[in-house]
Amino acid sequence: MAAFKLLLLPGDGIGPEVMAEAKRVIAFFERRGLASFSIEEELVGGAAYDAHGKAISEAAMQKALAADAILFGSVGGPKWDKVPYDARPEAGLLRLRKDLGLFANIRPAICYPALADASSLKRELVEGLDIVILRELTGGVYFGEPKTITDLGNGQKRAIDTQVYDTYEIERIARVGFELARKRRNKVTSSEKRNVMKTGVLWHEVVNQVHTREYKDVELEHQLADALGMQLVRNPKQFDVIVTDNLFGDMLSDVAAMLTGSLGMLPSASLGEIDAKTKKRRALYEPVHGSAPDIAGKGLANPIAMMGSFGMALRYSFGMAKEADLVEQAIAGALAKGMRTADIRGDSATSVGTAEMGSAILSEIERLAA
Repeated sequence: MAAFKLLLLPGDGIGPEVMAEAKRVIAFFERRGLASFSIEEELVGGAAYDAHGKAISEAAMQKALAADAILFGSVGGPKWDKVPYDARPEAGLLRLRKDLGLFANIRPAICYPALADASSLKRELVEGLDIVILRELTGGVYFGEPKTITDLGNGQKRAIDTQVYDTYEIERIARVGFELARKRRNKVTSSEKRNVMKTGVLWHEVVNQVHTREYKDVELEHQLADALGMQLVRNPKQFDVIVTDNLFGDMLSDVAAMLTGSLGMLPSASLGEIDAKTKKRRALYEPVHGSAPDIAGKGLANPIAMMGSFGMALRYSFGMAKEADLVEQAIAGALAKGMRTADIRGDSATSVGTAEMGSAILSEIERLAA
């Protein structure tokens, strides 16, 4: 039986609640003898700051570096709004991404037929939607230097964030995009702002070079990021794999999330380079939604994105594609039977809580696996 090291980082807000439902799915696969997981759990975000004075401890980082995969909940909340900038809850996630080299963020946006009416767009525009936004995750304006706020005197300040990309960073994210497309509908849309940004000029140039050298069989198109945002809400099914930088990927993936009905629906995977010796890659899996402090502790959160994130771990880290399909089919099955949390309730008069939705999905997994 395959054995994997799995680190759980529930974090803040609704993170622990949705993580609890993912744990039930993990336990199912262990009971069935499909895999064995050596599980450790650590603090991250505001919870880690309260305990250690930093957003992630050195001990937790060492466990992250040793894990086959990390399952991450959410971080942040008003409680920590005034902590030092370098210790803010989000710094824990940024450090994980940087230190583990998690440069490729895969964010699928799938609209299940049962939820087409929950989207802000008309059913015919989103029903059957299945696209992937591939976001470069360790470069760009979020990590570029200098990053400063300078007092200019006379009540004036100047803030600087620097957008920086090197050729190799663009090449490696482009390759992931083309490889993904080859397994899907064979189309890549590369997005930047080359009309006003030098990093966009380089991005466009390098993606074209990688395509010409290595992936001529894949259809490639380019769209400026603002135009692509418009097209996402005009005709989203025209896309297959969208490849873009850290800043635009952050924004466009949230737009795509609302096409599906709710941020609570979307899982994501953040992947590093494949190790030449072990043939493995470091990876972190997390829901796209935030910590939702307004509903934390109330048992109302939608666990689908968290459970789907474990499904992505099965696929990309553990080589268990059949079991990953099982999780995705179970989510679709529970939705088809009318199960809804409050965020996707739509016109339905009733909704279920976190644990009830988790139970419905687990029941579908058990039924499908029987």
